[in-house]
Amino acid sequence: MSTILLFGAGKSATSLIEYLLKSCEENNWKLFVCDANLSLAQSKTIKSNCAEAVSFDVTNTEKRHEFISQADIVISMLPPSLHFLVAKDCLAFSKNLLTASYIDTNIRSLSDEIKAKELLFIGEMGLDPGIDHMSAMKMINEIKNKGGTITSFKSHCGGLMSPESDDNPWHYKISWNPINVVAAGSSGAFYKENDEIIEILYSQVFEDENHKVDVPGIGTLAWYANRDSLSYIDTYHLHGIHTFLRTSLRYPAFCRGWNKVVHLDLTNKNDHEEIKHCKTFADWFKLKKQKLITLQEKNFDESDFFNTEFLQQLDFLLMRSDEKLPEPVSNSASLLQILLEKNLAMKPTDKDMVIMLNEIQFSLNGKNQETRSCLIVKGEDKTHTAMAKTVGLPLGIAARLILENKIKVTGLHIPVIPEIYEPVLRELELNGIRFTEETFTL
Repeated sequence: MSTILLFGAGKSATSLIEYLLKSCEENNWKLFVCDANLSLAQSKTIKSNCAEAVSFDVTNTEKRHEFISQADIVISMLPPSLHFLVAKDCLAFSKNLLTASYIDTNIRSLSDEIKAKELLFIGEMGLDPGIDHMSAMKMINEIKNKGGTITSFKSHCGGLMSPESDDNPWHYKISWNPINVVAAGSSGAFYKENDEIIEILYSQVFEDENHKVDVPGIGTLAWYANRDSLSYIDTYHLHGIHTFLRTSLRYPAFCRGWNKVVHLDLTNKNDHEEIKHCKTFADWFKLKKQKLITLQEKNFDESDFFNTEFLQQLDFLLMRSDEKLPEPVSNSASLLQILLEKNLAMKPTDKDMVIMLNEIQFSLNGKNQETRSCLIVKGEDKTHTAMAKTVGLPLGIAARLILENKIKVTGLHIPVIPEIYEPVLRELELNGIRFTEETFTL
């Protein structure tokens, strides 16, 4: 009997667990779901005889060893900082490992040992990163196999609200980790446009209102550049390409508002001393507002900055309210996260929406062409979200294919090789995650 060990039963794990439970029932496998919140893990496994919910401190070496040693494959949905603990144990006990997170330098340092032991570790196996890699490489390799030369690559992805659940001035609700929402764009960004390397500072990430794209059936969305797009030029084997860009999608009003949130310094993680004497959210906001005005040039238009749209967004978050701040006051980023979690929470019947759009320009047979590949997935409710489905299913499918010996490669990988992305994309289509493509001459 094969055994799967999953660390993490949070928002993004719902569809993953359901897929794994079905696979376990069909193949007589065993699933252990480990989460710090035992009742949460139990709520997602209680209906299955082939699953067991467990809870322990993942930093407890003895307990970690106990469970990893008896697994055939491990899936980590833990915070990225904890993946390395699990990865070292998987290496020690010769277990395969899957994560949806970016592969960091710590895990990359294990590459030779993973290869030597003929194990398979796959990172970036979720939505973004994950499905974006797989869909991109499928398109890129198809164009190259026809003899085409790719000149421009743009990949856009966003977790949004479906139009029927879009009912607030931010046009956004929390469908994934709120920490990541607060930190979005904080690393700045690098990308390539018309052979020029573009560097974007954090203060600039959300400010360009010309950064828009039309999505079939949805309309115009805004985009902001993701971290370091340049590192994926080598990964995608697109050396010499003129334009290469990876972005996140939002409704335009969100980017307009969030740009002002950033300029107000409301995402600061290191300002405890500055705000420690604030008693209410209104105190905190007034302090930041005054600081912004003080730092601006004389031509700063306060009424334009704090326009009707932005004031509605602020008040929807209750940012100017007399509600007491939690004690002790930590930093602005933590206060902002509290407001987002409380006021941008999904309602039980809300439907979220995941959109992915790949735009690839290329020359083939003397013609300049463009292929646009679009994925739109809508959630069912607050629990069965499109985000959970698109993050979790690639992991679950990969785990099943590995246990069935249908993915046979070894080493440390992300899903950019045909041996991984071809069977996973086929199974994703059977589960309703399907791209539509359109090619036209430029």
